[in-house]
Amino acid sequence: MKEQSKAKRYQRIYEQVKQLIEATDNPASRMATINAILHHKFSYYYWTGFYELIDGDLLVGPYQGPVACLKLKKDTGVCWAGINQKMTIVVPNVHDFPGHIACSSASNSEIVVPVFNNKEVVAVLDVDSKDYNSFDETDRQGLEKLVRLVYNNE
Repeated sequence: MKEQSKAKRYQRIYEQVKQLIEATDNPASRMATINAILHHKFSYYYWTGFYELIDGDLLVGPYQGPVACLKLKKDTGVCWAGINQKMTIVVPNVHDFPGHIACSSASNSEIVVPVFNNKEVVAVLDVDSKDYNSFDETDRQGLEKLVRLVYNNE
């Protein structure tokens, strides 16, 4: 997919999500809507979901795709890296990422985007792909903009 057309797709998705989530301020409902749309709009998205930070544990939240790990080992893997570094992590090859947590052996690349509420990381959006090198700067920008909608942080 060309970067320009991918950026336009993310913009269309953003407008669609923004309109749909006006119905509620509930973060779980918003996360579920974001997942459903993203998962079905990008053919290279294999697993699309949120992990929520609850009482110091990283627990699976709304997601689309095969069964997920319910709780991620503390300070291990890409999701925890996104939380601890408070930034988006793009991993072209998950097998090269130290401490990668393999919930599915079919995943080969990943992007993790922190979700902030009042400047604190409260969750991450985690997207896996079966392909290597699936995620780039366009994905990072598009997903960061989308997750700001979860807690009205536009």
